[in-house]
Amino acid sequence: MKFTKTTLANGLRLVTIPIPENPSVTVLVMVAAGSKYETKDISGISHFLEHMVFKGTPRRPSASDISRELDAIGAQYNAFTSQEFTGYYAKADAKHLDRVLDVVADMCQNPLFDESEIAKEKGVIIEELRMYRDLPQHRVHNVLTNLLYGDQPAGWEVIGTEETIKSFTRQSFLEYRAHHYVASATTVVVSGNLEEVSVRKAVEQAFDKISTEGKGSKLPVLEKQTAPALRIEAKDTDQTHLVLAVRTFPILDSRAPIMQVLTAVLGGGMSSRLFSKMRDELGICYYIRASHDPSTDHGSFTIAAGVDNSRVVEGLRGIIGECRRLKDELVPAAELQKAKDYLAGTTMLELETSDAQAEFVGLQEILKSQVETPQEFIAKISAVTAEQIQTLAREIFVDKGLNLALVGRSKEQDLRPILTFQA
Repeated sequence: MKFTKTTLANGLRLVTIPIPENPSVTVLVMVAAGSKYETKDISGISHFLEHMVFKGTPRRPSASDISRELDAIGAQYNAFTSQEFTGYYAKADAKHLDRVLDVVADMCQNPLFDESEIAKEKGVIIEELRMYRDLPQHRVHNVLTNLLYGDQPAGWEVIGTEETIKSFTRQSFLEYRAHHYVASATTVVVSGNLEEVSVRKAVEQAFDKISTEGKGSKLPVLEKQTAPALRIEAKDTDQTHLVLAVRTFPILDSRAPIMQVLTAVLGGGMSSRLFSKMRDELGICYYIRASHDPSTDHGSFTIAAGVDNSRVVEGLRGIIGECRRLKDELVPAAELQKAKDYLAGTTMLELETSDAQAEFVGLQEILKSQVETPQEFIAKISAVTAEQIQTLAREIFVDKGLNLALVGRSKEQDLRPILTFQA
């Protein structure tokens, strides 16, 4: 992957990724504005604002005007909000680059925030919130987040609450946007069949009206835990959904490559330890996933599974046992190499399209203010040793950082005794 990063005169960061052989082009706008930049009374406004960006601008007064213009060129487009950022993108045939850039830039800079549209969208987002709460495999992650971080922005749901959603007004959006949607907090990534010099000129023109005011800050995440923690949300489900988590470290930590290989050993593919244990050996679940979620100032490693209601204790013992094994035994050389090859292979496969490359670069730039190429990533994971994995496992798999969130029928007295990494 080759890319060029430029900081424009107004402070906006531009990354161009030329892919001459690719027939498409993607424009992705990333803004450092997510739920961690909110206060409790405006919890969910970052996500709500993302919806409102698609509801019209002075040049395109309605949502249908925006969608009709993008649909007319066969574009794919969407947006997403997290704790740290909000992203907006559109992808189309490379010959439509000017149109795609014009529409995305207009949406991001000139939303109308029409009061009637705000009123209608409140109902839409409340139903979105209720939908996710009815999905236990999704809900359990929100239960975990609150267990880990409690009553602070990192512990709140990104979507907000029904009360905050109902409270937002046009002025709410104008004030929040003025604090956070500024040039210094914005990265534009253009990826695909493009000419870099002309793209830079086009982006400079498209974003010449972006605010250059100072960026609003966020509160640092506070972490305090001295013993295993458990949170159960009772629900009459046919399957128990659980997430086991330990506290780790932020995204810029030097141990990140080791963490990625450790994660692959446990949960990378159908031959990983967790898949082999939980599905092939125990036949106890359909899905089992391991992932590391590092943020700018904190991180967590999670293992999620949906387990037969009658076998939750057995499943947890299996999961914890695999974590403990990483502490007690060195990963054999052949298995270690397989995990590295898995990471290298999946990384390259995931970067086949212009939108995938734009997201790969955009997420790094907005979270780290630096970009690591796939080749650099692969070189770092290739250098990881079995001894480093064991050392890291011993650092993170400790009782004082152990957390379990669960949605289902289980009882605390059955689970509490097995929440330990001690043999």
